[in-house]
Amino acid sequence: MAGLYYEEFKVGMTFQHDIRRTITEADNVFFTSMTHNPAALHLDEEYAKKTEFGTRIVNSCLTLSFMVGISVGQTTLGTTVANLGWDEVRFPKPLFHGDTIRVETEVLELRDSKSRPNQGIIVFAHRAYNQHNDLVGSCKRSALMLRKPK
Repeated sequence: MAGLYYEEFKVGMTFQHDIRRTITEADNVFFTSMTHNPAALHLDEEYAKKTEFGTRIVNSCLTLSFMVGISVGQTTLGTTVANLGWDEVRFPKPLFHGDTIRVETEVLELRDSKSRPNQGIIVFAHRAYNQHNDLVGSCKRSALMLRKPK
């Protein structure tokens, strides 16, 4: 188990996740198709050529999935009970096929669970950057976390 227990986190802790991911055309097309998102901006190159981007852009839900997923190994793998929600999800710049992302996570808040004494709630800030160090995604994620076993 690589994740940390509730007590092992401190407000202000920051993780620079080692995993980087180059987003491929296949990733984008498969994800977009699997999630039944018919937006031409993700699937139709001829349509996308006429947009301000000039080419297809990566589905923002895929960006969110990679942003959170890349963080799991160092933070919550095996120690999370459930994700409680995402807030303030932003995509200030698009990702394109061939872009490589890196992710950092910061612990923003810790609070005891009022109804579950063996668990606590952590609010994480996740930020994703492309290979040019442009911020391409950010969100706050609330997670219900296990406390260390007694």
